Amino acid sequence: MVKLDVITTRGGDKGETSLGEGTRVRKDTLRIEAIGAVDELNSAIGLVRLHADAEADAMLARMQHDLFDLGADLCIPGTESGLRITAGQCLRLEQEVAAMNVSIPPLRSFVLPGGSPGAAFAHLARTIARRAERVAVALAATEALNADVVRYLNRVSDHLFVLSRRFNDNGASDVLWVPGGSR
Repeated sequence: MVKLDVITTRGGDKGETSLGEGTRVRKDTLRIEAIGAVDELNSAIGLVRLHADAEADAMLARMQHDLFDLGADLCIPGTESGLRITAGQCLRLEQEVAAMNVSIPPLRSFVLPGGSPGAAFAHLARTIARRAERVAVALAATEALNADVVRYLNRVSDHLFVLSRRFNDNGASDVLWVPGGSR
């Protein structure tokens, strides 16, 4: 169990932080950037949950717990030990996306972020997920990384996109891009 007695440790005052196994690293490393982006994503999902019905809230709550698992995965370099995000968690997201998408008509244009407040926040969270994914891809090019980290973040962005359409009356209230429409 996690126990945090002291929050202000001053250990990061010189631009370094500790990884899960104790190694000190600079706060601007790709690994810390990835951890930070995942933390920001989790916070944005908290905003999405403010606009969710019970079913969506349950999916998003699971996602937030998964993102803490993913953060723990990122916090310990290598792929042999510690808490890891799994293919099963990726599969669950795929199944949830497929289930939501059944009642949403296919797109005929790109969707502009917006519509309902829930959809707008889901789009914001989706873009943060994409950034977290890009940083994780960059990290994986330089260090050992569980491949399910990138896969999971990719599925999260898909999930949030489809959820945004669900929040927009299953796509009926989507704000569609009109190419050249503002000329």
